[in-house]
Parts: sequence; C-alpha cells; structure tokens
Amino acid sequence: MRGKAKAEKGIDVDNYGTLNEVLVSLFRDVLEIEQKALATSEFQDLTNNDLHVIEAIGLGQPKNMSSIAKALSVTVGTLTIAMNSLVKKGYVTRQRGQTDRRVVYISLSKKGKAAFLHHARFHQEMIQNVMDCLTAGELEALTKALTVLNQWFREKENSCIV
Repeated sequence: MRGKAKAEKGIDVDNYGTLNEVLVSLFRDVLEIEQKALATSEFQDLTNNDLHVIEAIGLGQPKNMSSIAKALSVTVGTLTIAMNSLVKKGYVTRQRGQTDRRVVYISLSKKGKAAFLHHARFHQEMIQNVMDCLTAGELEALTKALTVLNQWFREKENSCIV
C-alpha cells in the first residue's frame, strides 16, 4: 500500500533505479571505508564488529553484558565471544559487581577509550561533511528519509525473529 501511494505521487523508474543503486553501493561501501579509516598501526587489530562493541560500551559508566547485547541486538553468548577477544586485545576490562558477583560489568580500558575517540572522529567528519554540503531543507529531507529507512529495517529485523 505504501509503495502504491508513493507511485501515485510520481516516483518514476529512473528514481527507483538511482535510489536502489545508491543504497546498495552505500551499504556495501560503508563498512569497508570505515575499516580503512580505522586501519592505523595503533588499531589494526580491530574489526568493524569490535568497533561496534566498543561504541556500545561507550565512555560512561560500566555496563553489564545484557545491556550491551541489547544495544547491539545480539545474544549475550554472541557478545561474550566478541568480549573475550576485546579483553585479550586490551580494549575492555571486566569487573564483577560489588553487590551481585554474578553480574559482570564492562568498561573501556585506556586503549579502548582511544579507539572509541578515533572512531567518533571518523563519524564526526562524515556527518560534518554531509551537513556542509546540504541546505537546511535538504538536511531535513535526508534525515526524514533515513529515519523512514531505519524504521523499515527495524520492522524487517523484528519480523525475521522467530
């Protein structure tokens, strides 16, 4: 229904093809470009998945495994594998809870904080570049379009969970 309504508004085949090409290219290139931006001698042992875990941990208070797993939409078991690797590489630390020793809190080490900030600078440059090239109206339209796309992906993700 949604697509039909849009077609009535004049979406033509050329726009469809162009949009499809841009989105496919963007999704294909983002991770590769992000990985290359990270590929300094200091952080060459990190993968994109490692970076996403580091980003989910953040610079604030230590977090438990469940909250990090939820933020990443993965199971605690899956996160444990990634976390073991990051601990071994020296990017994160584990600490047992004071009141409940079963709870493990995760925080970034000094090396992990440096990786977080390096990655954050990449994102800041990316967003600033987009903002510098667009008018306020174009930026508003882009934000709306990406929000719609993000919602569609979230709905797709939830419909795939059995």
